[in-house]
Amino acid sequence: MKLFFVAAFLAIAAAAPSSYKPEYKAPSYPEPTYPAAAYPAPSYNKDNKYAVITIVSQSDVRNLDGSSQWSYAQSDYTTREESQVQKKMQGVTYDSYGKQSYGEVLGNTNKGSSYWVSPEGQKFTLTWAADEAGFQPKGDHLPVAPVHEYELPVAPVHIPFNGKGYKIY
Repeated sequence: MKLFFVAAFLAIAAAAPSSYKPEYKAPSYPEPTYPAAAYPAPSYNKDNKYAVITIVSQSDVRNLDGSSQWSYAQSDYTTREESQVQKKMQGVTYDSYGKQSYGEVLGNTNKGSSYWVSPEGQKFTLTWAADEAGFQPKGDHLPVAPVHEYELPVAPVHIPFNGKGYKIY
């Protein structure tokens, strides 16, 4: 009997008209306005003979062994190319508990080059390698450390004596 009353109540509730209106309209907001910049736009193109710089070639190769090569060239003769290879090397590893150990790890060795022309017309070439020995850039425009050409003087050593002829250390 109770089941009949529950079923009748649900049937009446389902048949009653709903006050829900499905025509929901999202609120509209005005378009934001931003003040004009207080500084002039950069004038890099004033003396540059390349008004529009476009990419004239581009390549990107990803291999299954984890190595890759990519390069691009632009209409202003700027170029860049880089390659990287995954390599097993010795290094610090961490287990899932954060314990540090020294062992074999996978790392990347990169090498590449860039070429560009400054707005003044000076040509720059930069080559680099990054491996176990660190980052090693090479280019004629990079500063070179001075060569150590002199011998350091040797400081005199004075061993003090106590009054009895024994050395004090």
